[in-house]
Order: sequence, then structure tokens, then C-alpha cells
Amino acid sequence: MDLKIKGKKAAIAAATKGLGFATAKSLVDEGAQVAICGRDADRVAESVAKLGGDTVGITADVSTGEGASGFINEAIAAMGQVDILVTNAGGPPPGRPTATSLEGFQYAVDLNLMSTIAMCAAAVPGMKERGWGRILAITSHAVREPSAFIAASATARAGASAYIKVLGSEVAANGITANCIQPGAHVTDRLTDLGVDLDKIAEALPVKTLGEASDFGQIAAFLCSDIAKFITGTSMLVDGGAYPGM
Repeated sequence: MDLKIKGKKAAIAAATKGLGFATAKSLVDEGAQVAICGRDADRVAESVAKLGGDTVGITADVSTGEGASGFINEAIAAMGQVDILVTNAGGPPPGRPTATSLEGFQYAVDLNLMSTIAMCAAAVPGMKERGWGRILAITSHAVREPSAFIAASATARAGASAYIKVLGSEVAANGITANCIQPGAHVTDRLTDLGVDLDKIAEALPVKTLGEASDFGQIAAFLCSDIAKFITGTSMLVDGGAYPGM
């Protein structure tokens, strides 16, 4: 399927590995020019080489508003514009609500909420001028079904989801969509770093297997496409059927 985004300019945050990288790869495969960022310059360079084409690598830390908006501004300077924005950031440390400090919650809010707001604030004006834009926030299935084990992450990403929802309503008439994609258990470093039993998690899923990052990337690319123009203000679960609700 032709997603009709060849030549579009996309900025994907925290995309040197995992779901961010997979999303960037899918957009590159569809003919978009991509700018990615990460904290480690060497890792950014390695990821740019893997993605190929005219991919732009930017060293940036999106855990601060300045770093997040700086990434978008650098992407615009390098590519001329940003048509597609995929907000993403690493997860804060796990911890239950009462075991997580105020500083821990603040870090999560800066990393997973304020970074999203800052990136959108930097990208939306240009999208409005051109009358076309796609915003996709990579959040988590924990927004739909919060887990006490990752309280700070669930709290901050829920806030990001609310922001994307109201943003979508505001910019819809400008040809801009804004959605969230909620990944469940995928084979990524993040899941491994949590120290969980991967086989046990897979067995508990209706599909009996963990998700592949490459599959996730293609779903994300669809939501960033021209043909997804009638999908906005929603959150799409990609969790192998784990969420029990409707």
C-alpha cells in the first residue's frame, strides 16, 4: 500500500533503537526524509547509517523542554520543514506510586509529557501554514490500563494522551491529525531493562508472543500517512490483545 508520504519530512524523537527506530525505518521505506535524535552521538550516527538515504541525525536530550524543542528546530533547519512529528522518549524508572519520589514523578512528567508539548509547539505552526501535518505520540498501553509497577510512566503518559486529544481537536481544520499509539509488550531494550520474565509475559497474551518492533513501525507509519487523514484524536492499542476492555 502506498501511504502517499513520499517526500514528506519526518522528525522522530528517541529513535536510535526500539519502537522509535522501527517507526523511522518504516517512514524511510515509504520515501519520507527522516530526522532522528538520541542522547549519544555515536549511537545516533550508527542509526543514521542503518536507516540510510538522506536521514538526518541530531544529538538531543528530549527530557527537557529546551532539548525537545531544540530537536524540532534543528530538524526544520536541516530538512526545511517538519510535516510528520513522532513524539517519543525513554521510560522513567519503574516504581509503585508510594515508592516513587516527587522528583521521580517530576522527571517522568518532563520526559514523557512536557517533551511532547514542547515538540508539538515547535512543529505545529509550520504544519498550519502548509495545511498538512501528522502528529503521533508513542505512549503506552499503561495509559489504558495503568500499572502500579510503572506509576510515574503511566501518570505522565496519560497526561500526554490528554494533550494530544485536545490538540487534535484544535488543529483538525488545518489538515493536521494528532493521535497516540499505545504499545504493549514488544521485544525492545526497554522491556528487557525492566527485568521481567519475557516468556511469562508472552504466554499471558492472547496472541502468545511478544510484539515485533518492525510490525509496530508499520502501524505507526500508517497513522502518519496521507490516507489516515480521517483518523484523529484517538489512541490505538498495539498490544496483542492484552487489554481486556472494549
